Amino acid sequence: MLAAIDHVQLAAPPGSEPALRTYYGGVLGMTEIPKPPVLAARGGCWFRAGAVQLHLGVEADFRPARKAHPGLRVTDLDTCAARLTAHGAPVTWDDTLPGHRRLYSEDPVGNRLEFLEPAG
Repeated sequence: MLAAIDHVQLAAPPGSEPALRTYYGGVLGMTEIPKPPVLAARGGCWFRAGAVQLHLGVEADFRPARKAHPGLRVTDLDTCAARLTAHGAPVTWDDTLPGHRRLYSEDPVGNRLEFLEPAG
């Protein structure tokens, strides 16, 4: 029945779109996807990298996701960590997932993100 995840939606506070564009577009190298006009009026922004889509939706009473998070597979975790650190994003390494290297970080509004790659 289920075939794939189409996208993951994260919340963001009103007016945070410039910071989100800098982070998801600049730091993570994702491409912004134009939102349909009726949805664009609500604020927020959407991004894509290959088959991965992240949608950031504006929430008036925003609280960042501290536990829930997308797990984003990368091809070079060390380069990812260096890039995050160079842009001031926190990097917390975690070695508790067998067969994988991974770290956690946060986007500019505090949402938790997991970056991982298969070990070896």
